Amino acid sequence: MADSPAASQRITTAVIPAAGLGTRFLPVTKAVPKEMLPVVDRPSIQYVVDEAVAAGLTDVLVITGRGKGAIQDHFDRDPELEAVLEEQGKLELLAEVRALAELAHFHYVRQGATLGLGHAVGVARDHVGDEPFVVILGDDIMVDDAALLRRMLAVHEREGGAVLALLEVSGEQISAYGSVAAEQVDGDVFRVHGIVEKPDPAEAPSNLAVIGRYVFPPAIFDAIDRTPPGVNDEIQITDAIGVLLADEPVHGVRFTEGRYDIGQKLDFLRANIELGLQRDDLGPGLAALLRDIVERRGLR
Repeated sequence: MADSPAASQRITTAVIPAAGLGTRFLPVTKAVPKEMLPVVDRPSIQYVVDEAVAAGLTDVLVITGRGKGAIQDHFDRDPELEAVLEEQGKLELLAEVRALAELAHFHYVRQGATLGLGHAVGVARDHVGDEPFVVILGDDIMVDDAALLRRMLAVHEREGGAVLALLEVSGEQISAYGSVAAEQVDGDVFRVHGIVEKPDPAEAPSNLAVIGRYVFPPAIFDAIDRTPPGVNDEIQITDAIGVLLADEPVHGVRFTEGRYDIGQKLDFLRANIELGLQRDDLGPGLAALLRDIVERRGLR
């Protein structure tokens, strides 16, 4: 296993897998991509793109699938809408809408068949080439001013190899995630020695779960090619990381705050409420509304 990092390369590319069917949110996701479901007044994928940009990434590749055209439309110019906003004097909204297309250099490629997260990441190979890159899952939005992602990029710059986002979860929750065997090396930084996808809680190597943010060296593509289908007969990125461990160092950065798993309905609602409460224009009214609902329904 390599112990010293390769020559440092500044990472510029974020890969966002967005080809999933969103079955947990049916029937709305039959016609609307789950990545376009609004959290307050922004689609969830915009939070992810904003995070990537805040971390200094300038190139965004979205892995899409059938029925995902609204994502591309969102980050494109809309001359008709812009003309209406300008005519109506809504200049702040006009600036906000125009800025979406300027956030980053956007690219799109279709996965074709949803064969697992590992397969989705592999689709990015031609675009990424021989450079390290970041993968950000749209189901997990981080509201932390990109602090976690910047920390992960710093660890990669220092150590090389792959870097994973890690979150401590309860024993019964670990079966929903990838779980790592790892040793603490520096504060919240861990050296990963093993990884298992969706383990039985009694057999999990730890309660450190892998969460929706990855920094990968280009060697991950060869690891994906050598990874057979696993859980749900899909190519799991967790299994590919296990293959990568034989050739590259893998580290993890533990975090505790800022995450919303908006692939879960309750956390999706929590994100809307908590982020709405943080808004100066919405917070006071929303707080009053929530108090009224609690009192009227006797929920105290």
